Amino acid sequence: MSDYAFLGIAEAAELIRGRKLSPVEYTQALLARIEKLDKRFHAFIRLMPERALEDARKAEQEVMAGKIRGILHGVPYGLKDIIDVAGVPTTGHSKVLIENIATADAPVTTRLKDAGGVLLGKLATHEFAIGGPSFDLPWPPAVNPWGGNHSRAARRADRAWGWRQACSRRRSVRIRADRSATRRPCAPLRA
Repeated sequence: MSDYAFLGIAEAAELIRGRKLSPVEYTQALLARIEKLDKRFHAFIRLMPERALEDARKAEQEVMAGKIRGILHGVPYGLKDIIDVAGVPTTGHSKVLIENIATADAPVTTRLKDAGGVLLGKLATHEFAIGGPSFDLPWPPAVNPWGGNHSRAARRADRAWGWRQACSRRRSVRIRADRSATRRPCAPLRA
C-alpha cells in the first residue's frame, strides 16, 4: 500500500495486527507527510521522529512475535500540548510555559504507551486550550479550513494520520471538527 494517509484507525490497526502493515513503514510515511504538509498547517509544535521510529520498531518486533498489546499497537498518534509526556516540554502553546519539561507521563499518555501506540509529537492548541487563536504565541496557530484553528481538525483535514487524542474544553473538539473538512463519523474502537 503506498498511500497510508487515507487509512482509518480501524483499518490500520487491523492491517498491523494481521502483519500486513509495518508500524515502521507506516510511521515513516506519516512523518514524511507531516514534514511536507505541516509548514502549511502548523498542527505540530513538536514533532518527535526519532522517538516515534523507536516506538514503531519496538511495536513491530512485538507484533511479529505475536505479542499484541491491544487494538492501538503500532498505530501512530499525536497528543495536544496540554498533555504531559515525561522529558518533553508541555507548554500549553504559551510563552509562560516554554521551558516546562514534564517530569512524568499524564495518565492518558501512560495508557497509550501501554497499548503500544506510537507518539509522533505534540500538537498545537489555543493557549492553554482555551479561547481562540492568538498570533503572539511561540508557534503559529494551527490552520484549518473555514477558520477553525485547531490542530487535530487540521490534521484530520490533511489526513496526516488516522487518529489523535482529543480533549474538549469549552466544546473545542466538537466545534472545530464541525467547522472543518472532518465529516467522517468516528468508529468505535473494538478489538
